[in-house]
Amino acid sequence: MAASASNQIPDKPVLEGLEAKWGERWSEQGIFLFDRSRAAAAGRAGVYSIDTPPPTASGSLHIGHVFSYTHTDIKARFERMRGKSVFYPMGWDDNGLPTERRVQNYYGVRCDPTLPYDPDFAPPFEGGDNKSSRAADQLPISRRNFIELCEKLTIEDEKQFEALFRQLGLSVDWTQTYRTISDDTIRQSQLAFLRGLDRGEAYQSLAPTLWDIDFRSAIAQAELEDREQQAAYHRLAFHRTDGSGDIHIETTRPELLAACVALVAHPDDERYQASFGTTVRTPIFDVEVPVLAHHLAQPDKGSGIAMICTFGDVTDIVWWRELDLPNRTILGKDGRVLAEAPEAIASEAGRAAYAQLAGKTVFSARKAVVELLGESGELIEVGKPFSHAVKFFEKGDRPLEIVSTRQWYIRNGARDTELRDRLLDNGKQMSWHPDFMRVRYENWVGGLTGDWLVSRQRFFGVPIPIWYGLDEDGERDYDRVLTPAHEALPIDPTTDVPAGYTEDQRGVPGGFVAEQDIFDTWATSSLTPQLAGGWQRDEELWNLVAPFDLRPQGQDIIRTWLFSTMLRSTLEDQRAPWSNAAISGFIVDPDRKKMSKSKGNVVTPADILDKHGSDAVRYWSASSRLGMDAAFDPQNPTQVKIGRRLAIKILNAAKFVLSFPVPEGAQITHALDAAMLATLDAVTREATAAYENYDQAKALEVTEAFFWTFCDDYLELVKERAYDQTDVGQASAALALRLALSTLLRLLAPIVSFATEEAWSWFEDGSIHTSEWPQPMGLDGDPTVLSVASEALIGIRRAKTEAKASQKTPVASATIAAPPAKAEALRAAADDLRAVGRIAQLTVVEADELAVTAIELAPAEQ
Repeated sequence: MAASASNQIPDKPVLEGLEAKWGERWSEQGIFLFDRSRAAAAGRAGVYSIDTPPPTASGSLHIGHVFSYTHTDIKARFERMRGKSVFYPMGWDDNGLPTERRVQNYYGVRCDPTLPYDPDFAPPFEGGDNKSSRAADQLPISRRNFIELCEKLTIEDEKQFEALFRQLGLSVDWTQTYRTISDDTIRQSQLAFLRGLDRGEAYQSLAPTLWDIDFRSAIAQAELEDREQQAAYHRLAFHRTDGSGDIHIETTRPELLAACVALVAHPDDERYQASFGTTVRTPIFDVEVPVLAHHLAQPDKGSGIAMICTFGDVTDIVWWRELDLPNRTILGKDGRVLAEAPEAIASEAGRAAYAQLAGKTVFSARKAVVELLGESGELIEVGKPFSHAVKFFEKGDRPLEIVSTRQWYIRNGARDTELRDRLLDNGKQMSWHPDFMRVRYENWVGGLTGDWLVSRQRFFGVPIPIWYGLDEDGERDYDRVLTPAHEALPIDPTTDVPAGYTEDQRGVPGGFVAEQDIFDTWATSSLTPQLAGGWQRDEELWNLVAPFDLRPQGQDIIRTWLFSTMLRSTLEDQRAPWSNAAISGFIVDPDRKKMSKSKGNVVTPADILDKHGSDAVRYWSASSRLGMDAAFDPQNPTQVKIGRRLAIKILNAAKFVLSFPVPEGAQITHALDAAMLATLDAVTREATAAYENYDQAKALEVTEAFFWTFCDDYLELVKERAYDQTDVGQASAALALRLALSTLLRLLAPIVSFATEEAWSWFEDGSIHTSEWPQPMGLDGDPTVLSVASEALIGIRRAKTEAKASQKTPVASATIAAPPAKAEALRAAADDLRAVGRIAQLTVVEADELAVTAIELAPAEQ
C-alpha cells in the first residue's frame, strides 16, 4: 500500500495550509453536496437533514458561533460517513432590527419613509460602528435608499461569515443557501401568514403593546429581558369620594398618575375589604376611580394597594383586561406625554396640571408630577432608592413603555388550551440533547401570557401582504382586509395594488391603503425548515427532508427560535418540525461570565483559527458536551493547544505507520496485535454509540485515549518487529498498524477534519469524509494482552529513569511479577517487551500485583 505520487508523504508534515488545501478540494470535488438523485432513490430514511441556524448578518461572528456550529458539523460528517445523504444548508438572517441599527451606525443614516427615493444617493460615510451617534445626527433618507444600504451591508457581512465557516471546515452544502429577505423567502413567509390568516390563526387587534421608543417598534414577549434599574417609591394620598379620609398608595411611576383608572388590593386584605366597591379621587387630576379587588395584588408590597395605570407594566395590562377598565393612555410612540389630556380629567385645575406634562419625556414628566404633588401636599413621602427589574427589548437601550397600537398577532397557545397541549405534546415527541432542555421549552409554553405579536414598525424586512379598504371619508376600514392571490406573491403592498383596484385609488376615499408594517424577523426565521427544505416550492425536496432530523441551536433562543418554529409547524403540519434538538451551552470567559457584546468580553474567532489552526479549535469545541457551558481564555486556550498537539500527532503517527510496508496476504497472527485491534473494536463501538447519541465529547474522549495508548505504547512495543523484515511477526504488526490507523483516522475525522483528510490521502483514494464509517473487525483477541503489556512497559521505563539511565540503555535481565491471568498475557507479549526494552533476558513470575521487581542494566560498552 504505497502512497500515490500525487499524495506523497511530506518529509515534515505540518498543519499550516491544510484548511486552504482541503477546503478548495472539497469544493472542487463537491464532497458535501446534497445528492438529490441518490437521496430520492434511498427515500426519506436515507437522508439526514439539518435545520441549520441562520446567523444574524449584522456584525461579526464570535467564538460562540464556532463552538456551536462545530457541534453540528461533527454530527453531519458522522452521518455522511454512515452512508446518509446529508442535507446541510446555510441561511443568513439579514432582516430585522439588528441589521437596521448596524446600517444606521455604519453609514450615518436613518430611514424617513416620507422622503422620495434618490437614485444617486451616497451615504455620508462608511465604516465603524459609531454606536454613540444620535438619531438627530444621522442623515434621513428614503425607505428604498435605506433598504438598499441594508442589502449592501448584509451581503458583505455574509461573504465574511462564509469565508470563516469554510476555514473552520463546516461541511455545509454551499449551493443550499437562503437569505431571510430574498424573493423566495418573502414569498414563503407571506404565504405562511396568509394561510394562517385563512385558518383564523393570524389576526389584528388594537391593544396595549410593549414599545421601544428608540426603535419606534412593538416588541414581542420572547424578545424581552429584565435589567436592574434604580427606582424609588412615592407615597401618594388618594381621597375617598365620600370624604371619609385618604388611601395611601406607593408607586415608582408617579408620572403615570394622569393615566390612573383604579386602585387594586388583594381580596383577602382586611385593610381594604371595606373599600372595595367604593371610589376615590386621584391627587392633582381629581379623577374619580374605583377601588377593586384582584388576586395579583401583593399585600406585602408597599402599602398593599396599588394604582392601575394604562399602562405602567404588564400587570397593569392583566388588570385592565380582567377588570374591564377604561384605557387612558398618556404616552405616545415617541415616549413623550401626549398633548391631549384624557377625557376623564375634567376639572380646570386637573387640565392645567396635565398641560405642564404634555410633550415631556418620561423622566421629565416624573420630575414635574413630583413637584406638583409636593405643592398640593398629596406627596406623603419619597422612599430610599432601590434596584428592581425593568423590562427592556433585548437589543434596546431604554426601558420599554406600553402604548396602545394596532398590531398583527399569531395565536400561540397562550389563550388556547388545545393548541398549548399540542405544542407540549409535539415537544415530547422529540429527542432533546441534553434531555433537561425540554423543561425550558415546556416552562416557556406554560408561561405564555399573550399571543405572538409579529408586526414591526420598521423598514427592512418581509412586508405584511395586506391592504385595507378606505370608506367614503377616506378612513381605514379594518374590517375590509384585502389580500393578494397566493400566486401573486411576493408582493410589497406599498408599491403593488390589490386586485380590483388601480394605483390612482391608493389613499383616496373608496380606494385602499397599504399596510406599512413588516414582519418581526422571528416570523420569517420560524420558517427555516420550510425555507431551506422547499416547502410549497419544491415538494420532492420537502418530502425528502421534512420533518428534519436535527435542529441545533443555543439555549438562549429556545423561547424564540425553537418555540416559534415548533408553533408554525404545529399550525401548518400538526407535527414537530424535527426529530432531534441539540442545544449548545454558552461560552463563558475565565471568570465564568457569559460572553456577550454588551459586556465587551466577546472573542472573535479569526485570530484563534489563524494562530492555532481549525482542527485545534474544532477539538476545543468537541470537548464540551451539549448543553454545558465552556470557558474560553484567549490568552491561554489550553484545550485548543491540546487539540493542536493531537492534530500534529495524527500526521506524525500516520507517517510512521505508513513507513512499514504491508506484505501481500498479511494476516494478524500475533497476540499483541489481536489484543490491540480487539481493544480498538470496543472503542469503535463506544465512539459510534456516542456520536449516534449526539455526545461528541464522549466519542472524542474514548477515541483520543486509545489513540495515545496506540502511539505511546503499542507503536513502541511493535516497532522493532514491524521494522524487521525477517521476523515472522512483521506482517502481522504492519497490518495491525495499518488497520488501526485507518480506523482511528475515521473515528477522529468528524472532529479533526483537516489532519485526518491529509493523512488519509497518503494511502487511500477519495475523501475520508465520504469513506465508510469503521465497523468492529471482530478479531479474536484478548484486550488484556495490550493493557498489561502497556503497564509493564511503563514499569520498565520508570525503572530506567530511576536508575538515571537512557531509555535506549540495554538491560541484561528483568523480572516482572503479575497475577496469574496477567502473567499469562504478559508472556504472549514478551518478545515485543524484550525488543522495546532492549532486554536480553525477561522473566515473568506470578504475584499479587503487576510490578517490575528486578532489573539489571547491561554493562556500558567501553
